[in-house]
Amino acid sequence: MPEIEVKKLDVMSVAKVGAIIGLIWGIIYGIIGAGGAGMFLAEMPMMAGAGAALMFVLGIVGGLIWGFIGGALTAFFYNIAAGWVGGIEFRH
Repeated sequence: MPEIEVKKLDVMSVAKVGAIIGLIWGIIYGIIGAGGAGMFLAEMPMMAGAGAALMFVLGIVGGLIWGFIGGALTAFFYNIAAGWVGGIEFRH
């Protein structure tokens, strides 16, 4: 059975994938947060709309930023660890 060992990750590549995954999670959290903000501020319709929009936008922006930064840091630390103990091995 052939083995493949991932010895190094491209930091920018992992960061971009992390940003997309963060965007997806940000949209999910934004929708949940917007729904919660709308329910709590239902007595003030303008505030409910603003709160819901803010939660949605912050979810997306936060997801993108944290996904990108998290992906970059993950790849960076993976490269250090793989240098010490070897990379992750895949068998197929």
